[in-house]
Amino acid sequence: MRIVIVGGVAAGMSTAARARRLDESAEIVVFERDAFVSFANCGLPYHIGEVIEDRDRLLLQTPESLRASLNLDVRTGTEVVAIDPAARTVTARVRATGAEQELTYDRLVLCPGAVPVVPPLPGIDDPRVHVLRRMEDMDAIKARVDAVAADGRPEVAHAVVIGGGYIGLEMAENLRHRGREVTLVELADQLMPPLDRELTSAMEAHLRANGVGLHLGVGASSFAPTEDGRLAVTLADGTRISTDLVLLAAGVRPNTALAEAAGVELGPRGGIAVDERLRTNLPDVYAAGDAVEVRHTVLPGSWLIPLAGPANRQGRVVADNLCGRDTTFGTVQGTGIVKVFDLVAGGVGANQRQLEAAGIPFERVQLHPSGHAGYYPGTAAMHLKVLFAPDTGRLLGAGIVGFDGVDKRLDVLATALHAGMTVYDLETLELAYAPPFGAAKDPVNMAGFLGANLLRGDVALWYADRCEQDTAGARILDVRGPDEFAAGHLPGARNLPLDQLRAALDGLDRSQPLRLYCAVGFRSYLAYRILVQHGFADVATLAGGMHSYLAATELQADREVLPREPVVSYAEERTATAADPVS
Repeated sequence: MRIVIVGGVAAGMSTAARARRLDESAEIVVFERDAFVSFANCGLPYHIGEVIEDRDRLLLQTPESLRASLNLDVRTGTEVVAIDPAARTVTARVRATGAEQELTYDRLVLCPGAVPVVPPLPGIDDPRVHVLRRMEDMDAIKARVDAVAADGRPEVAHAVVIGGGYIGLEMAENLRHRGREVTLVELADQLMPPLDRELTSAMEAHLRANGVGLHLGVGASSFAPTEDGRLAVTLADGTRISTDLVLLAAGVRPNTALAEAAGVELGPRGGIAVDERLRTNLPDVYAAGDAVEVRHTVLPGSWLIPLAGPANRQGRVVADNLCGRDTTFGTVQGTGIVKVFDLVAGGVGANQRQLEAAGIPFERVQLHPSGHAGYYPGTAAMHLKVLFAPDTGRLLGAGIVGFDGVDKRLDVLATALHAGMTVYDLETLELAYAPPFGAAKDPVNMAGFLGANLLRGDVALWYADRCEQDTAGARILDVRGPDEFAAGHLPGARNLPLDQLRAALDGLDRSQPLRLYCAVGFRSYLAYRILVQHGFADVATLAGGMHSYLAATELQADREVLPREPVVSYAEERTATAADPVS
């Protein structure tokens, strides 16, 4: 059996390696149009930033090493330009010479990946406008950043990054590591569209605090040389930015031209349509990686989710089916994470906007736990948001932003979502605890407690993004201390500290709705429990407290939204965990 694979890197090489492990006798040929067939493309920004100093560390395998270890016939610098499904042949062209070769196949696997979105804007073809997808792109950008003028100053003193997703954020960080001035432009009104808006405001403040200029809710409209030899980037609102280098990170689109020309059906989002075994509509033709449309774990329909993890899993599924095993590919939940200077942000599943757009009912909780025990040094607050089904409590999505412990909480939530777990299950998870690593009641447990309390009717929540609606006709009570209240409070709020609440019950109007809040939701939850058990009927507490309110309403747009220390005091933490002798 001859297996021909079009495209290497994640999906293609995963297919080839797995197929060889399952079938020693198969002839496996991999065509890769670029010079490198197996490299760590997620590490490209970090070599430009010289965090990864040795370029060779990004090169995982070579055609020679793959021939020696797996007996793979890998042909780099060779592009498949045509497929004849009737004759079961591919035509490949050597890019250096133009020479063409025709090869028959028994099984064909299409892993063409995705290509950067390059909008047809005036001046977009200026050589100082770059994309970052391949090793060659990285080398070109790094060469420009490394270049020094005759006066000893860097030729690139300022860069514009267009796009606030993973690559854009990582490049902004790494260019700042190199000492360059950076301006980031994002067409959406927020960074990281997979996360909800109130989570990304912390990222925006942190970027500004680290010297990155932001232009959100506006796109680039043109690029043009300036009289002094620089490049002018004009934005849609008329802003003109003079720069030395532009990185275009406005997203990717599936590379489907070859497949479409061969008669491969595309899905509604423009990617290759495949079944659960990753077969296309053509006989013995499979597809995997960033070019294929996948089923989402939570949302209806098919989706384009170009992530390395799913691409590698798809390659294994394709290889299994090529070699006679009946293996299906499940769903993709879009687990992703990014580091921006000291801040870490990530998400899994669906966000609130997506659930609303799909008409999927949901409930949500927000909290600001510490990365580990607050009394042990080195921790800080995180902003955790969890969405779940209102009937069963099944997890639908989660987003986290914070300074420490974000990745492990995200992985736990991703595993729980994949397993179909509920907020009730999160309550009972037994997770690793010691003061340097977590808390006796882990942030994941706390999210479960809050979600389960909400579904059981033990608490009612109101939300910052529905402030006007949720507080209409209500009395707003701030149950923080007087000093906190004096430092800033919601309009119309009355300060009634928690420790004075019981004594003031007779002075409250029981017929008027009460809307409570504190710093992060803990003290207002205690106040809620006091009030409802004293007969107050219409009471709700602000989800995530004042910190979530500030993040949602951008009242701290120019300051750090997440403080660099726990937002629940040690005294409160002791109260919250008083029943736990190990804490």
